[in-house]
Amino acid sequence: MSPDPPPPHPPPVHVAVIYYSSTGTIAELARVIADTAEHEGAEVRLRRAAELAPQVAIDANPAWAANAAATADILEATAEDMLWADAVILGTPTRFGNVSSQLKQYLDTLGGHWQAGHLQDKVYSGFTASATKHGGQESTLLALYQTVHHFGGILVTPGYTDPSKFTDGNPYGTSHVGGPDTPVDDEARTAARVQARRVVKFTRAIKAGPAQAG
Repeated sequence: MSPDPPPPHPPPVHVAVIYYSSTGTIAELARVIADTAEHEGAEVRLRRAAELAPQVAIDANPAWAANAAATADILEATAEDMLWADAVILGTPTRFGNVSSQLKQYLDTLGGHWQAGHLQDKVYSGFTASATKHGGQESTLLALYQTVHHFGGILVTPGYTDPSKFTDGNPYGTSHVGGPDTPVDDEARTAARVQARRVVKFTRAIKAGPAQAG
């Protein structure tokens, strides 16, 4: 009797972590999410949205200028990164309870790909931060997810699927309260890891599903 064939290798999962960050909080969360997704076996691209603010405004804020210098080696996001990805995790600070103009500008450039159906059936998720409690975190993520619905994406949020979520309290996505003087804490890092693992898990299952169905 011939031995059973080895189980098929699961298809590779491509995860794009695309974010905008001014003073570094979202950039730090993006790195945690990217590192976790990579640890889970995904191929990862970490990309930043192009800056729209004038240089004089950046230079006037030391934390903003420092983050711009620290992340200069991270490639700017292009449409190709979105097309390459099976899952896209989007990060933005709150801007008056809404998505930052820099990330929104990137999403708005994808209209042709949306119209062609290139953005549908991918997994999407989001993360955010605000300077104050109740500073618009939920409304920012919900606004971000409106775009996902228009793309025809598959929204995978953390929900209350892990005990840690009852501590951080945000089922919509990872969030952190505080600016450059309030470093990303262990609670937010845990939330970022939970979210990244969940995105990779379900992206892998969704991508493998059609192949398993024959």
